[in-house]
Amino acid sequence: MNNNRRPLVLANWKMNMEPQEVGPYLDTILPEVEKDTDADVAVAGQDLYLAQMVAKVKGSQLAIAAQDAHWEDQGAFTGETSPKALSTIGVSYVMIGHFERRKFFNETDERVNLKTKAALKNGLKPIVDLDEDLSAYDGQAIDQVELSQLKKALTGISEEEMKDVTIAYEPTWAIGSGEAASAEQAEKSAALIRASLANLYNQDLANQTRILYGGSVNTSNAASFFKQADIDGILVGKAALNPQTFLDLIDIAQQA
Repeated sequence: MNNNRRPLVLANWKMNMEPQEVGPYLDTILPEVEKDTDADVAVAGQDLYLAQMVAKVKGSQLAIAAQDAHWEDQGAFTGETSPKALSTIGVSYVMIGHFERRKFFNETDERVNLKTKAALKNGLKPIVDLDEDLSAYDGQAIDQVELSQLKKALTGISEEEMKDVTIAYEPTWAIGSGEAASAEQAEKSAALIRASLANLYNQDLANQTRILYGGSVNTSNAASFFKQADIDGILVGKAALNPQTFLDLIDIAQQA
């Protein structure tokens, strides 16, 4: 991790949490988040919880993220969520292009680009996910397919807009598998992503952009990711469903 980039710890609840669990979870982590200022912390919940979550954390350092958003502000898109509406209620971040969106809901690189632009237009901070669709990691760094995802996702996005964009690298085979990439493997991929950003924009912008690792992150391996030069945070799924475990991960980030 580069000390010039603030670490980001993001909990992705996915389609989990019952309504009665949301408030107590946030009540558990809020006091600890408020004590520390060395990392940004965000929680991504289901859409129907977001207004409740924003109200609960109002005035605190804890940010709320959406798990997806449409590329139009409004219209005849039944079941979709407006980025303008998310911004209006006070959501800070929006995840775009997560592996599960690509796999189960036919998310394309072109849609990721449209959604990223829409998020930025509405003052949301996109977390653009790149997935590595391999049945098993073969020891090589992220390949040209994933770098193509990066290029397509960022088409037409200015250098100024990129200041609000975070990139998340998630090897498909590691998500939910319990088998994370090694820190060295993840660093190779993050470094290549940063080099690609330098080619697309410039080295200064590449050096400023946060790159997260996601995929079976837990309290046993999180510290090893933060020790890497090009990894600036973690995107946590299953391990973040327990608020105490998530607090432990935040503490690891603070100590990095």
